[in-house]
Amino acid sequence: MPAPTQLLLPLIRNCEIGRIYNTACYCHHKHLCCLSPHLTYSHLRYAPQKKLATLCRPKENFTQFIHARNYVSTPQRFYLTPPQVNSILKANEYSFKVPEFDGKNLSSVLGFDSNQLPANAPIEDRRSAATCLQTRGMLLGVFDGHAGCACAQAVSERLFYYIAVSLLPHETLLEIENAVESGRALLPILQWHKHPNDYFSKEASKLYFNSLRTYWQELIDLNTGETTDVKEALINAFKRLDNDISLEAQVGDPNSFLNYLVLRVAFSGATACVAHVDGVDLHVANTGDSRAMLGVQEEDGSWSAVALSYDHNAQNEGEVERIKMEHPKSEEKSAVKQDRLLGLLMPFRAFGDVKFKWSIDLQKRVIESGPDQLNDNEYTKFIPPNYHTPPYLTAEPEVIYHKLRPQDKFLILATDGLWETMHRQDVVRIVGEYLTGVHHQQPIAVGGYKVTLGQMHGLLTERRARVSSAFEDQNAATHLIRHAVGNNEFGTVDHERLSKMLSLPEELARMYRDDITIIVVQFNSHVIGACQNEEF
Repeated sequence: MPAPTQLLLPLIRNCEIGRIYNTACYCHHKHLCCLSPHLTYSHLRYAPQKKLATLCRPKENFTQFIHARNYVSTPQRFYLTPPQVNSILKANEYSFKVPEFDGKNLSSVLGFDSNQLPANAPIEDRRSAATCLQTRGMLLGVFDGHAGCACAQAVSERLFYYIAVSLLPHETLLEIENAVESGRALLPILQWHKHPNDYFSKEASKLYFNSLRTYWQELIDLNTGETTDVKEALINAFKRLDNDISLEAQVGDPNSFLNYLVLRVAFSGATACVAHVDGVDLHVANTGDSRAMLGVQEEDGSWSAVALSYDHNAQNEGEVERIKMEHPKSEEKSAVKQDRLLGLLMPFRAFGDVKFKWSIDLQKRVIESGPDQLNDNEYTKFIPPNYHTPPYLTAEPEVIYHKLRPQDKFLILATDGLWETMHRQDVVRIVGEYLTGVHHQQPIAVGGYKVTLGQMHGLLTERRARVSSAFEDQNAATHLIRHAVGNNEFGTVDHERLSKMLSLPEELARMYRDDITIIVVQFNSHVIGACQNEEF
């Protein structure tokens, strides 16, 4: 929920904002080292060719840039009030409590909280949560779009159906297909848990259903009679959906709007981090650089963070080697360049992004025969440099299995907008303290800062106030976003900083942080412990 324009102007003119921007305007690691004049902020996961680029302004020159725009410095200060801050933070929050007994089994999930805070306009992140009705388990996922929100939107509403179908036994698939053939009502596959703002593409629903039906028909024909393996089902679902996104864009559609929609989906991209929870069995399937983090409570009450996913980017040496192995030795220096795929794309795995998957001939043919809006788009016409042996990109997920234990209290799924601002241990500690109501006070760390006695007194007073108001949020994801955006150098939420960050205009917000999407899944330790005891 953006702050009203009239409230933002005093902040822009404020001399304080120049100070913030002077320190805040740096090349965000998800931003470009170079910005093309043809690319908007929605393309910031891509680095364009040098011949199209203009260098980022260094932060030393940013204040000069502000002054060049003739902003007037005044002593006036403006901050959003706490109710205004809360209104922005809580606009997209959602909570769901799982019934203690759903008719089939006791659930190991107590419930979940989710929330989103945009930086892009419109937001490029998506989230999904659903209960599997024909099999056991719950699905939850976060999706981080780039070059627009179209691919993230499509994946968020389609992927869970592909996973659910992949998990269904042969008899249930036959029953569903027979119902379609005879025109009878279908068995419901998923119960969605959605925020009112979460969107479904009604215009593409028939196309999406036909592609899904083709998939389950093939599963029926390929029936081996073996029990479905969850890991295999997750991998197959990810790969099949990405393949369908590609095929739908190649086939085209007589409906010009629908044709443009499927092409936007294919030419944009999205990463995905999905969890499937069934009793004590937790599987996390990850494609890209969103993360899954398990919150574990130790015997002394402290919190530990256990990673259940790995980033697929240049910081992952295994990923770099994988890409080099998949292409000729002559491309060893160009396949990954400047920590990006072909020098352009930060995530090494993603849905869509057909510019990194299709042959050059196929790209040109689709663009030339596509609608004018696509043909006029500079990004779609752009061919990556050193593009010799596609595909360079895959949507195949890395799947990690974890058997839940009573000390495993919660799971955090979040796009990299969160992990860029906070260390995983701090993320888990903040959520753990929020859920249990127990704060393990750490010594106030001042680092290299010179702190006077008056400042130290202020910090201690602020800490006391923070403890008393720590539970003003009714949603764990909201509480975490409050810290991610408002934490100061001392690790406490600074209302002044939080107010300023939430007041940034759209064109500047993305220069300072990314979209943030979080799902916090709380586990039922009693059910997990009982299941564990039954096995012995």
